[in-house]
Order: sequence, then C-alpha cells, then structure tokens
Amino acid sequence: MPPDLPPKFPRGLDAAEVQKLIDTAIAEDIGKGDITSEAVIPPGTNFHGLMSARQDMVCAGLPVARAIFETFSGDIEFEALAADGDRVPAGGGLARISGPALALLGAERTAINMLQHLSGIATLTRKYVDQIEGTGAVLLDTRKTTPGLRQLQKYATRMGGATNHRMRLDDGVLIKDNHIVVAGGVAEAVSRARAKGLTDIEVECDTLKQVREALEAGADSILLDNMEPDKMTEAVAMVGGKIPTEASGNVKLETIREIAETGVTYASAGRITYSAPAIDIGLDWSAAD
Repeated sequence: MPPDLPPKFPRGLDAAEVQKLIDTAIAEDIGKGDITSEAVIPPGTNFHGLMSARQDMVCAGLPVARAIFETFSGDIEFEALAADGDRVPAGGGLARISGPALALLGAERTAINMLQHLSGIATLTRKYVDQIEGTGAVLLDTRKTTPGLRQLQKYATRMGGATNHRMRLDDGVLIKDNHIVVAGGVAEAVSRARAKGLTDIEVECDTLKQVREALEAGADSILLDNMEPDKMTEAVAMVGGKIPTEASGNVKLETIREIAETGVTYASAGRITYSAPAIDIGLDWSAAD
C-alpha cells in the first residue's frame, strides 16, 4: 500500500475479515439483484444523499459503511461528516454520498444496518462510561457478542470508551467456577494453569474465601462475580491493590456507579453488546442535476 494512501479500515480491525463480513452481508441482502430499482430507475441515473442522525448518538462504523458502498461501485463518493467516537446530535450529518443510483440503492440497507447497529453499541457504551466518570474504574466489554460480529462489536465498544476484554478463548486466562470444581479448588486450578506456562491468570471468585485463596495461589487478577456492593468493597479491601479486580454480573446502567465506587479496577458489562438498541439513522436521496 502506498504510504500516502490511508488504510481502508481503522487500526485494530482486520481488513480481510471485515471485507469478508461485508461481502456476506451484501450477498444476504442483494440476492440476484435489486429487481425493483433495475425496473424503475433508468441506467446512468446518479443520486446525491445525506446520511444523518435521527437521535443523539455516538458514531461507530462509518468506515465500514463507506466500504460497503465502495464494494458496489468505485464511482461512489463518500464524504464523512463525523468520525467514529464522535457524539453526534439528532439532526447532525454523518456523510454525504453520491454516485450511480443503482449502486447506491443496492448498498444502502446493508450500510445503514451496520452503522445503526455499531453506533447503538457505541452509544450505550458511552452512557456506561459516563456513569462511572471520576471513579477511576474502567469499563470492559465481554465475549457476549453476536456470532460473526465480535470484531466489529468490540470495535464499537472501544469507540464508546470501553476497553476490550479478551477477544477469544485463546486471548487470556480466566479460571471460572467450572474449572475450579473440576480441579478441586482455586489453588489447584491456578497451579495447573502455571504448569502449562500460562501467565496473567485471572480467577473468578464468588466468595471472600475464594478471593483469599486466589491471592494466596498467586492469581494475577480477580473477577468478583455477582457480589453485592458491600461484599465487593470487602473483597477490594482484602486485595489491597496488590492485583487488579474486576466486577462482573448484574452490571447495569443503574448499578454500575455503585459498583465502581467499591474501588474495583474494572467493571465488565455484557449488556453493552447484547442489549444495545440500534440507532435511528436516515439517508435521503435526490437525483443529481
């Protein structure tokens, strides 16, 4: 790639994987072709369009939307009016788009669907981040994502201000309750992980007793699972800042502030990906002169 040519997708996104997802989404929507537009719109017709927010939002996915349009035609011009991560008010412009009408209409639904979905995640994520502002706690996402969309959904949480937790099962060690039961206890589970050469071991703890055991076993971080805030405060005091702590379970917009104020290092919320409503985005076309 020439040095003066910007990358197609933002850093942190695998271009080949995202393009494969785009191609699959387009195939799902287009079928054998847009039979209505091909019958009604004369060949050679060009459109101009304005994509805009219909509600307050945090933008995520504009480069993906652009790539969807450009997959249909190299003659499409896409001028972004905002950047991913921006807060955009209702009525604010997102992009000006122009080019062959048939290509634009073929790409429109897939592009808007993707942008609405990713911006919905970024918008909800920013609400969670705003709720814990000043506490020092950091919001994490989870692996509770839509199959096939994890890379993009986790990108959207980053645009909303969250930090990514592990991307895949091979991306970090998390000893959970099932592991502990099979191993016969926290200490044995940690010991087995160490024996395999694993590092940065996080242990899920349901009780203060398990927190103590995890500390004694040399865990590198502790996940406090579904603990009430008062119990979580005790756990954080027990850890004493020696290693990071993560709150998980029942982390909602209504509860995250109280959770963050217990002193935990992180709070992880699956809801920012699996419960985020899509943002309403409009795209109005007009025929070119």
